[in-house]
This record gives sequence, C-alpha cells and structure tokens, in this order.
Amino acid sequence: MTPLAIAALSLSMSTDAFAAAVGRGASHRPPLGKAVRNGLVFGVIEAITPIIGWSLGLVAASFVEAIDHWIAFGLLGAVGARMLWEAFQPVEAFDAEASARRGLLGLIATAIGTSIDAAAVGVSLAFIGANIWIIALSIGFTTFALTTLGMMIGSAVGARFGKLAEGLGGVLLIGIGVTILVEHMHWLG
Repeated sequence: MTPLAIAALSLSMSTDAFAAAVGRGASHRPPLGKAVRNGLVFGVIEAITPIIGWSLGLVAASFVEAIDHWIAFGLLGAVGARMLWEAFQPVEAFDAEASARRGLLGLIATAIGTSIDAAAVGVSLAFIGANIWIIALSIGFTTFALTTLGMMIGSAVGARFGKLAEGLGGVLLIGIGVTILVEHMHWLG
C-alpha cells in the first residue's frame, strides 16, 4: 500500500472512534488528561484489532487466493457502507445510560465496538500482503490523536460533526476497496 492509501485507511478507521469521542465530549468538556487517556485506550485497541484480523486472514489466504481481491473489496465496501448508514442515523441525545458507559469498562467496550471494523479490514490486508505493522501503528496513532481531539472539541461542536466524519470515513473505505479491486483485476492496464 502507498503512504497515501495508508493515511486514508488510518483516517477512515479512526472516524468511528472520533465520532464516539465527539459524542462523549459533547455531554461535558473533559480535562486534557481524561481526553488523552480515552485516546490512548481507543488507539491501542484500534491498533490491535487489524493485527488480529490480519492473522486470521493469513490462515485463510491460501484457501481464497484466487478471489482475495473480491473479498477485500466486499469487506471494505461493507464496513464503509455501514459507516455511511450510521452517519445518517439520528444523533442520540445524552441520557443516564450513556453516562453510565463513561467508566473505564464502558470506555473499553466502546473502543472495542468501534474497532471491530478494523479487524475486518485486517483480514483484507492479509489478502493483499500489506505490511500490517506499519498500518496498525498508523491506525493506532491516528485513532489516539483523533479521539483525544474529538473529546476536547466535542462540547464545542456537538455530536453532528462526528457523524460527518464517520460518513467521510465510510466513503474512504469504499474507495480503498474499489482501488484494490481495480488494481488486482488490471482494469486500468
């Protein structure tokens, strides 16, 4: 993968965590330390999940080598479409249940929930032989930075901005999937 593709992938994988962080920050302005802690939790989990998916993909790669580009396209397209769909869902109002999810266990559960798509992307990366270590570090760092930033600006801009970022991330993932398919099918020469 090119550095530009890695950057686009990192941004798109980070947008759902950013959206969650904006939503968490929208309910109250957290201190910088708490925002950094949240960013660290999201970043570490977001870096680990594509490695898990990549490992599973390596096991399956020899069985599906002839159609791996179609699988990568399908997985990235599905994750991107889900992100687009969620971007158009109404922003949930702050409630007591959301407040209860603010503890460390709730934070970890939210981070895992927003990183499941990174595991699916990791499977796709195994099929195309991508360098998972560079990509996972890039995704983790980008998620850390965007989640920390999202927490800090959430109260100022509200949760709607997070939805816009999630939609953009979905479009980027679909674009990466299409690029993989076009390159592997040699449709452009």
